[in-house]
Amino acid sequence: MAGIIESSPAHQNFSRYDIRVIIKFSIILGKDASCIHKDLVTVLRENAPSIQTVRKWVKAVSEGRDDMEDEPRPGRPVTACGDANISKVLVSLSDDRRKTCEEISTETSMSRTSVLRVLTNKLNKKKKFSKWVPHLVTDEQKESRVNFSRNFLRRFQTKQNDFLGRIITGDETWVYSWDPETKRQSAEWRDFDEPRPEKVRRKQGALKVMHMIFFDMNGVILRWPVPIGTTINAQYYKKVLQDKLRPAIRKKRPGLLESGILFHHDNAPVHKARAVKDVLAGYKWELMEHPRYSPDLAPCDFHLFPKMKEHLRGQRFETEEDIIQATKVAIKNLDKCSYVTEFKDWLQRIEKCANNGGCYVE
Repeated sequence: MAGIIESSPAHQNFSRYDIRVIIKFSIILGKDASCIHKDLVTVLRENAPSIQTVRKWVKAVSEGRDDMEDEPRPGRPVTACGDANISKVLVSLSDDRRKTCEEISTETSMSRTSVLRVLTNKLNKKKKFSKWVPHLVTDEQKESRVNFSRNFLRRFQTKQNDFLGRIITGDETWVYSWDPETKRQSAEWRDFDEPRPEKVRRKQGALKVMHMIFFDMNGVILRWPVPIGTTINAQYYKKVLQDKLRPAIRKKRPGLLESGILFHHDNAPVHKARAVKDVLAGYKWELMEHPRYSPDLAPCDFHLFPKMKEHLRGQRFETEEDIIQATKVAIKNLDKCSYVTEFKDWLQRIEKCANNGGCYVE
């Protein structure tokens, strides 16, 4: 018998029912309990039943039992997930939603397994880690985000692509002489038994250049590196708008100045200065309001700058000019279609913000 079973490739996957049938067959062959157990151990090794179990079934078959299935057992009612225990868990959680199963178990005199079963199966709870957000926005700030989003969507529904096509958005960002790769960028394909690659945690380089970048659905209109040592105040920002951005729009986007520009930037103090607002009003550029603490709704912050810096991470630049040239190349290497995608993503984020009560959008 053992040789027959051993020839099967799935000899260790026998169910309890299968083993009992083998025991019954062995009894018919005239084998006793000890011999049957020895055969089962030879074939099934650690999966073989104990000698006591084999003797029990030898006795049962010898006394005339034909059915090898388990007999139905009424058991006792399960109370671990009853209403009383559910109430105990809810009361415990009402004090502190960060409690562990062990803490709830101690407090309610329930087993840890029962607590976990109530939480997951009955209350449909799942322990979720906190997510990082730029700012803990107040109800008033959430309302401002919702109002901005609804107004944006209302205007888009009226004009659609004509509305998006008139928007120019921009911001400032630092580009460093050294920015370490992200964990995702440094991932390597390795064998399963190989250790993970190691990286030394390093700070960003000391040398850095501020870049002012303005763009629309068709790509970057102006990339302006701010000379080291220059302070970006209202007067400097105004000068860039007058002497750099406006001529760049006239050159790269013929007709856009005449059709009416919708100008978007965040709420940095420089951007809100009276001198800047006066220049925009003089050009008849409509200033789009941006809610406070909302980098998730600013295309520069959620798309352009991260994508641009992906190309720069892991590279070392020795001089200011090296940083400027590398940034120029990084922007040039971005897919032209990515700007259209970015504006569509912006629209989707705004729609989510309007529908989720002004909470941050991932």
